[in-house]
Amino acid sequence: MTNTCLTLEGVSFTLADGRVLFSDLNEVFDQRRTGLVGRNGAGKSVLARLMSGELPPSSGRIVRGGAVHYLSQHIAEEGTVASLAGVHATLAALERIENGSADPADFDVVGERWDIRECLQQELDSNGLPHLRPDTPAAALSGGEAMRVSLIAAWLSGASFLILDEPSNHLDRANRLELMAQLRRWPRGLLVISHDRELLEQMERIVELSPLGLRSYGGGYSFYAEYKRAERESAQRQLEQRKLERKRETQAMREQQERQERRLAKGASDGRDANQAKILLGGQKNRAQGTTGKLRQQHVAQRDALAQRVLEAARQVAPDASVAMHALAGPQAASLRLVELEDVGLPYVPQATRTINLAITGRQRIGVTGPNGCGKSTLLKLLAGQVTPLTGVCVVTARTAYLDQQLAGLAPQRSAIQHLLDANREGGESMLRTHLAQIGLDAQLATAPVGTLSGGERLKVALACALYAHPPAQLLLLDEPSNHLDLAALEALEAMLRQYQGALMVVSHDETFMQALRLTHRLHAGTEGWRMVEV
Repeated sequence: MTNTCLTLEGVSFTLADGRVLFSDLNEVFDQRRTGLVGRNGAGKSVLARLMSGELPPSSGRIVRGGAVHYLSQHIAEEGTVASLAGVHATLAALERIENGSADPADFDVVGERWDIRECLQQELDSNGLPHLRPDTPAAALSGGEAMRVSLIAAWLSGASFLILDEPSNHLDRANRLELMAQLRRWPRGLLVISHDRELLEQMERIVELSPLGLRSYGGGYSFYAEYKRAERESAQRQLEQRKLERKRETQAMREQQERQERRLAKGASDGRDANQAKILLGGQKNRAQGTTGKLRQQHVAQRDALAQRVLEAARQVAPDASVAMHALAGPQAASLRLVELEDVGLPYVPQATRTINLAITGRQRIGVTGPNGCGKSTLLKLLAGQVTPLTGVCVVTARTAYLDQQLAGLAPQRSAIQHLLDANREGGESMLRTHLAQIGLDAQLATAPVGTLSGGERLKVALACALYAHPPAQLLLLDEPSNHLDLAALEALEAMLRQYQGALMVVSHDETFMQALRLTHRLHAGTEGWRMVEV
C-alpha cells in the first residue's frame, strides 16, 4: 500500500483573461515516481505551482501530506549559489550564530542543520561543481550548472514531495544519467514534468493533462506511448463508427419521411375519388398531418442524439490532433561547400576545445555532443555570425537559420505572426497562419504577445521563424531544439528533420531525439578536442 502524499479534489484554474485552463481535476499522488505530460499550454507548470502552494486554485482544494518542494523550469539568474540551493537563509543564520548571535530566530532557522555548509559542499562536489562556492553569483553559472545547483536544493530540502519541472533541460549527457540515478534513489513522493522520453521511461506511471482532465497510465513512457497509440486508434474507429451510424440512420429517417408523405398524398387522392363527406376527409387529413408532425419531431430528436454521439466521439480524438511541420528548403547539391573553418579559435571555451577545423557540405546532417561548457553553443553562434573567432579562417557561404537556447530573437511584446512575417515577407499572412496552426498555435496564440506564451509555445514560434524563412536556409543551426517541446511537437520536428534535404547541425543532449534524425555525422567535443565521425 503506497502512502498518499498529495491529493487534488475538484481543482480548477481560471486565467486572468477569463479562460478556464483546466477544471475539476481529481487525482491522488503517492510515492510512485510519476511523470506529468501534456501539450504545450495545457497548464502543466501552472498545475505544479498549484500543487506546491505557490498559487491558489480558482476552486477545489489540494491536500498535502507534508512539505512540497517545487523546482521551476525557469531558473533565477539573480542571487547566489546558496540561494539557488535553497540554503542561503540557513547559512546566513549559521554565520550570525558563529559571530555571537543569540537571537532565537537564528537558531530556529538553523534547526538541526548545523552541518549545512558541509552538506552543500558535499553535494557540489558530487555533482561535479567543486569550483563553486556558496557566494558565487548565479548569473555567472551556465544553464547546466544552474540547473544542477537548483536540483541540489531539492535533494537538501527534506521535502515529502518533489515537483520538478523540466529538470533535464540544459543538462549534458553525463548529468542527465546522474539525474535519473538520483531520482531512482529518491525515497519519497515525486512528480516530474518532462518531455524527455528517456527520463519518463524511469517513471513508475505517467499522468497526462489534456482538455479532458487528468488521466493516469501505469508504467513508464514506452507503456504510455503504446497505450496512447491504441487509445487514439480506438477513438478514431469509434468516431468513424458514430459517423457511419449517423449517415445510415439519417438515410433511414429520410426514407421513412418520404413513405409517410406518399401515404398522405395517396390518402388525400383516394378520399377525393371516393367522394367522401368533407367532414370525414378533414378528420383523416388532420390525423395524417398529426402523425407526420410527430414523426418530424421524433426525427429531430434522433438527429440531435446522433449529432451528440458524434460530438462526444470527436472530443476523444480532438485533444490529440496532429502536429505538422514542413521545411521549405528544397534539395541542394551534396558537394555544395557551405562552411570552412581552418584553425579557428573559439572564444569563451576551454583550451581543449578552443581550436576547431571543420568543413560542412550541402547535405550533411551533424549531431553535436559534449559536456556543458565545451563550446557547442559557441560554435553555432560562430556559424550564425553572432560570435567573432579569436584566430584562424572562418568562411560561411550558406544562408543560415539559427535557433538559440534562450530564444533571444523573440521580442516578448510582439506576436508570433509578426515575427514570422519579418522572416518571410513572400509567403503571405494566410499561409503563415496556416503553418502556425499546424504546429499548435491557433489564431488566438498567433496574435498574442510571445511573452505571454508557455516555454514550449515560444519555442514553436522560434522554430517556425527558422523553418519558414524566405529565402529558405541552406544550413539549419539548432541548439537544444527539443527542450520545452511537447511530445507531439517533438515527434513532428523529428519527422520534419528526417525529411529535410538541406544541411543541418543540431546540438542536443537528448539521445532519443538525436537517434531519430538520421544523422550522417557526429561531432563530439571532449578532452582531446573536436572529433568528427561518420555515422
